[in-house]
Amino acid sequence: MDMPVKQTESLDLFVNATQQFERALTWVDGIKEGIIDFLINPKRTIHLRFPVNMDDGSTRTFHGFRVLHSDVRGPGKGGIRYHPKVSEPEVTALAAFMTWKTAVVDIPYGGGKGGIVCDPKKLSRRELRHITRRFVAELGDNIGPHTDIPAPDVYTNAQTMAWIYDTYDRMHPGGNNLAVVTGKPLDIGGSLGRDEATARGSWYATEQLLRRGVVEGLDTLEGARVAVQGYGNAGSIAAYLFHDAGAVIVAVSDSRGGIANEDGLDPREVLEFKRKTGTVVGFPGAKKITNDEVLTYDCDILIPAALECAITTKNAPDVKAKLIVEDANGPITAVADEMLRQNGVIVLPDILANAGGVVVSYFEWVQNLENQQWSLEKVETLLNEKMCRAVDQTVDRFHELKSKYEQGFNKGRPGPMLRDAALVSAIKRIAIVVLQRDIWP
Repeated sequence: MDMPVKQTESLDLFVNATQQFERALTWVDGIKEGIIDFLINPKRTIHLRFPVNMDDGSTRTFHGFRVLHSDVRGPGKGGIRYHPKVSEPEVTALAAFMTWKTAVVDIPYGGGKGGIVCDPKKLSRRELRHITRRFVAELGDNIGPHTDIPAPDVYTNAQTMAWIYDTYDRMHPGGNNLAVVTGKPLDIGGSLGRDEATARGSWYATEQLLRRGVVEGLDTLEGARVAVQGYGNAGSIAAYLFHDAGAVIVAVSDSRGGIANEDGLDPREVLEFKRKTGTVVGFPGAKKITNDEVLTYDCDILIPAALECAITTKNAPDVKAKLIVEDANGPITAVADEMLRQNGVIVLPDILANAGGVVVSYFEWVQNLENQQWSLEKVETLLNEKMCRAVDQTVDRFHELKSKYEQGFNKGRPGPMLRDAALVSAIKRIAIVVLQRDIWP
């Protein structure tokens, strides 16, 4: 019989990432303690403070971070976010997620993440450009095509990446520097399919998971009732991809609230309405509900695609979905995760579910290094193959852990979940490379 998890719930993203890692470690044999410490903590954290001349003639000092969590399997990879509340613990946790994510889908990267403390909504285009360029200049050779490769994240986009590339290229003349950053505009080396990659990857992964029979009573998206919390880029695209595959979108939400319709919502019409009004709230023919109500809505599949720690011990008991697909990073606390498992809710973890973005970023990087541009068909075909293979490996690992548990392994501890399986695969891949490369000197 399962014993209750003894972890204390925290809303700190890094604490939750650590708790998830430590839980997964109970399923791994033979890793030295020193290697474990090396795997969980970042290799390098850079703090930067730099002045920028503002439009009104004043000078402001900005604070930025870049965390390289691991480069054991390849250069660091991860986005740069601009947000007034970005912090070192948050960036460190997200860098760790990238390490596990790249290992789960088996691409030759480590994990990185960056951020600048600022409010982009209150800054002009000129100010954002100057902040970006100064940040890159201060980072110097701590980023690079074979060192640490940024990408878009919260409140950064293709234009931001173009500024990063141009600044780095001016600092390193004479070479092909396109691969220093991914998520660029198509005209300067961006990849087709990048904008939809995160959502498309989660769709591919979900369909493969259902084909594997992991979710009892749900083996296809046809007719499945889906709720989406967070109707931004990833959430809105996921909504129409799932809808086009036969699912019924019954509820969606954004930062201002949610809407629901038992007969189903047209996700493209909802998106167009949001573009015109700034929110999904008020969409004709839908009833207004809260963000919290979306998370506990009566549905088959719940897609949290907004902020971290959205599902906690307070609302986890009320979750009615059979399957949660984590399009956001860290949307479920570690303690709530265990509650969901005990209630029979399957979670397709973030390090697998939303890995489509970094997979296509990897494709962009390869294209840049080879001076190529692939067709959209090739990108989507390769993405599908990567995601399905990763799901199959995770499901196989899950069954392996489940069998070991039934034979008495980890007796007295909670049983395995898909997140454990994905993390075990990632940990083993990284640990093997550490030992193969050897510890020198």
